[in-house]
Amino acid sequence: MKPLRIIPRIDIKNNNLIKGINLEGLRVLGNPYDYAEAYFKDGADELIFNDAIASLYGINSLHKIIKSLAKNISIPICVGGGLQSIKDIEKIFFSGADKVYVNSAILRNRFLLKKIANHFGSANITVCIEAISYQNKFYTSYLAGREIVEINPVDWAKFCEGEGCGEILLTSVENEGLMQGTTSKIFEKISNKIKIPLLAHGGFGSFKDIYNLVKNVDVSGVVIASLFHYEYVYYLKHKKIVSSKIGNYSYLENIKKKKRRNIISELKKYLKNKKINVRI
Repeated sequence: MKPLRIIPRIDIKNNNLIKGINLEGLRVLGNPYDYAEAYFKDGADELIFNDAIASLYGINSLHKIIKSLAKNISIPICVGGGLQSIKDIEKIFFSGADKVYVNSAILRNRFLLKKIANHFGSANITVCIEAISYQNKFYTSYLAGREIVEINPVDWAKFCEGEGCGEILLTSVENEGLMQGTTSKIFEKISNKIKIPLLAHGGFGSFKDIYNLVKNVDVSGVVIASLFHYEYVYYLKHKKIVSSKIGNYSYLENIKKKKRRNIISELKKYLKNKKINVRI
């Protein structure tokens, strides 16, 4: 088996890294450059960048950010959000991305996926599926869960595989951002139906949450946002306290000595000890 990929997801709005719950209620967390470079240094296997509002306005605005980051980051970068055409995707690749993902464009036009997969190659095209459950049935959504279509995510994943996409990025919308664990049922259903890689996203709040999914479901990678972001926010908060000289002297000295926690490395070591194949 190939090593499980640990992939931070960076959602961006107006050049800020943001994070929401159930893909909504977006909160600004900081500078995406700082987070991306930190995750690269900490051992992330890939990075996923999402323009969080692009699909609403029909344009992806991440070109400058990706172009700048690609100079200093040597792991694969996948970019999505608002990509509607071959021209849109070409612009992202010219900026330095290694892969792109699509969602709303192919739900609106099913013929588009085969066209872009043939043009750019299957290995470069990921399909994002936003899965939502309602009354014991699963549905597919787009526009960050705002628009729901009566398509079973399992059937949609199988269709997209047949049209030539290289992997599936599956988001459990009702778990996303809550950090309370994720629903393994839909991941298992799709994993059993496709042969291409499956990436799992939505709800991971602890190392145990991640292990509980990957020990039971054949996924190629886990896509993580809150668990990584808020650890880094915690570090930056203490760094700010030190620089502003607030608090008692002994407390400040302890914080100064505290190094930033490498949560990605810790996660990989945890999974390795649990007999999960990861790159250390």
